[in-house]
Amino acid sequence: MGIQPTSWLDTRAAGVLAHLSSLPGDYGIGNLGCGARSFVDFLSAAGVRYWQICPIGPTGYGDSPYQLFSGRAGNPYFIDLGDLLRDGLLTKADLAPLRQLPAETADYGRLYENFWSVLARAHDNFATAGADEVDGLGGFAAFCRREEHWLVPFTQFMALKNHFGGRAWPQWPEHCRTWSPGLRAELPASAKRDMERHAFYQYLFFGQWNRLRRYAAEHGVGVIGDVPIFVALNSADTWQNRAVFRLDAHGQPLATAGVPPDYFSATGQLWGNPLYDWEHLQRTGYAWWIERLRAAFELYDIIRLDHFRGFDTYWEVPAGATDASGGRWQKGPGGEFFAVLRAALPAARIIAEDLGYIGPDVVALRRAAGLPGMKILQFAYGHDAHNVNLPHFYPPDSVAYTGTHDNTTTRGWLEGLTPAQAAPIDSYFGLQGSASAWPMIRHVLATVSRLAVIPMQDLLDLPAGATFNRPGTAEGNWRWRFTAAQLAGLAGERLATLRDWIRLYDRSGNRAVVEYSEPLHRSPPPL
Repeated sequence: MGIQPTSWLDTRAAGVLAHLSSLPGDYGIGNLGCGARSFVDFLSAAGVRYWQICPIGPTGYGDSPYQLFSGRAGNPYFIDLGDLLRDGLLTKADLAPLRQLPAETADYGRLYENFWSVLARAHDNFATAGADEVDGLGGFAAFCRREEHWLVPFTQFMALKNHFGGRAWPQWPEHCRTWSPGLRAELPASAKRDMERHAFYQYLFFGQWNRLRRYAAEHGVGVIGDVPIFVALNSADTWQNRAVFRLDAHGQPLATAGVPPDYFSATGQLWGNPLYDWEHLQRTGYAWWIERLRAAFELYDIIRLDHFRGFDTYWEVPAGATDASGGRWQKGPGGEFFAVLRAALPAARIIAEDLGYIGPDVVALRRAAGLPGMKILQFAYGHDAHNVNLPHFYPPDSVAYTGTHDNTTTRGWLEGLTPAQAAPIDSYFGLQGSASAWPMIRHVLATVSRLAVIPMQDLLDLPAGATFNRPGTAEGNWRWRFTAAQLAGLAGERLATLRDWIRLYDRSGNRAVVEYSEPLHRSPPPL
């Protein structure tokens, strides 16, 4: 794979993981408004350099941010409706049903029932008024022209999905199963109206997103985004780019993605995503992937590339299988893909999500690509024979976590250990019988990993009930939220400690790490 390049990760910094949906907000789910800015204020005051989030696109059935209707679009649920109230597009009466939704969880069923009619009303009022701008977000017409290459297919996809009763695109009439530039002319009037609405929603989302990102940058906080390796079958991505995926003539997957039985599930995880036609992608210079990542870097400072091992080998599950246990490993694009990517995006800062059972070939690929991998404190004991997640094995060129969005909370993990499991963990980390996440937070900050990331649930020291996602389960995930009161309590009780630890362990993110020593004061050179 050639000479190993130098990784971009050359400073020590700290981050916090909290998805947009988890933020405080008045309308049933976290949004891009004042709750997000208050969270940035907390991060900045603590000296936290990075805010990590999950994918921000529009979700479908199951509400997973890893099964999106589009990898380019934003989730309208995250729009701060307060902007529309201040601009006169909505009234307090319009927002009253959403204000009645719970503050500590995202009730997606009730959100779906109440949110879309409110947002549609805002668009219709905007269109009737003949306006072109909302609350300083820039011009709507200019946004549509600038983003036309992905916005038009996405809005047509959403409009047709609604027109055909929510069915996935392979179940649409044959003449609609393949996107073409001329498709708009064939759409009924109701679908064209839905297109305009969805374009307006994207205008609001990205206007507010860009404003929030500027606010974060002004406060010294960068954003780590997340790019899933696979996209959903029922998405504008596959509908618009059928040749990129292994699909039959009707648009159905020839095989689907997943992972074999592992730590999280005895039967593996059947994700159901269509697999890539890597031969087609190779022939086209991986142009679709390069454009996908280029677009992601317009939104984020760093991206976490999900399921990195799939670029080396991926788990192929036969179409129609009921679980992932009968799959087989297939070869991915490997080092060639990352060489092309590096040439196209030389400044790209990527974290490789290299979790699970990772063999030497995956490690070699990651090193050759110059990407830091991930280490998880919760996997330190019992996860694999080599215990590579024990901190004394961490390489500096890595990102350390107490846990990820797929782990239970650290307090929940500690409270769920048997006495035999707890004994070596207690001894190693010096917990003295405590189940608090905070000793583990200190340990992850103290590691040699140059970036340390802490889930918000661990900062709040919450039990297992606050777990964000339980892999292998289909219901009850992605719902957890924290409240403004919890954030204020955390700031009052723990901010000083977190700030002191970040300073103690040199995690300001402002000073490059060097591997040599020099005198504190240089002597003048001899005459």
